[in-house]
Amino acid sequence: MVNHRRERNSNLKGSALSSLLLLLLTLTYVHKVSALSVTVNDVECVYEYVLYESDSVSGNFVVVDHDIFWSSDHPGIDFTVTSPGGNVVQTIKGTSGDKFEFKAPRSGMYKFCFHNPYSAPETVSFHIHVGHIPSEHDLAKDEHLNPINVKIAELREALESVIAEQKYLKARDARHRYTNESTRKRVIFYTVGEYLLLALVSGLQVLYIRRLFSKSVGYNRI
Repeated sequence: MVNHRRERNSNLKGSALSSLLLLLLTLTYVHKVSALSVTVNDVECVYEYVLYESDSVSGNFVVVDHDIFWSSDHPGIDFTVTSPGGNVVQTIKGTSGDKFEFKAPRSGMYKFCFHNPYSAPETVSFHIHVGHIPSEHDLAKDEHLNPINVKIAELREALESVIAEQKYLKARDARHRYTNESTRKRVIFYTVGEYLLLALVSGLQVLYIRRLFSKSVGYNRI
C-alpha cells in the first residue's frame, strides 16, 4: 500500500514537472505579436523587426471606421510591405481588409504601410505575427534543440494562426456593425428628407390652387 502511494506521488510529480517543462519550452518560442489600431489620413507606416531569415510573417488588417455615410464607392486603402533592403515584398490594392503571409527574405526591420487615397481618415485594425520554427540547420547548430522543441513551435504557430483568424473575424464583424449602423442612419436621413420634400410640394400645390381660385373669383366679379 505504501509503495503504491509513493509510486502515485512520484507519477504526479513527474506529470507536473513535464507540464512545467512543456510550458517553459512553449514560452521560449513565443515571438512578437502586435495588434494595434492605426488612423490613416494619407500614409501611415508600422515597423516590425524580424530576427531570422525565412521567419514566417503573417497578419491581417480591416478598415473598421469605414466612412460610407454619403456614398459607398470608397476606393479602399492600399497596403505595402517593404523589406530592410527597400524591396516591396507584398502589395494589396484598394481593399477594406485582407490577410497577408510571407517568408522573410532576410532579417531586419520591415515596413508595413497603409495608403488612404480618400480625404476622410480611416481607422484600421492591424494584427501582425512573426513566427520562427527551428529548421534542421538550427538543430545541428544548437545541441539544446531537439525534434520535440520543433513540434512545440509548430503547435504554437498553429495556435497563433487560429487566434489571428479570430481577431480578423472580430474586426470584420465590428466593421459590418458600423456599416449597418451607417446604412440605417442614411436611410432615416433620406426618408425624413423625402417627407419634408413631399410636405413642401404639397404646400406649394395648395398655394397654387388657392391662387388659381382667387383669380377665377376676380374674373367672375368683373
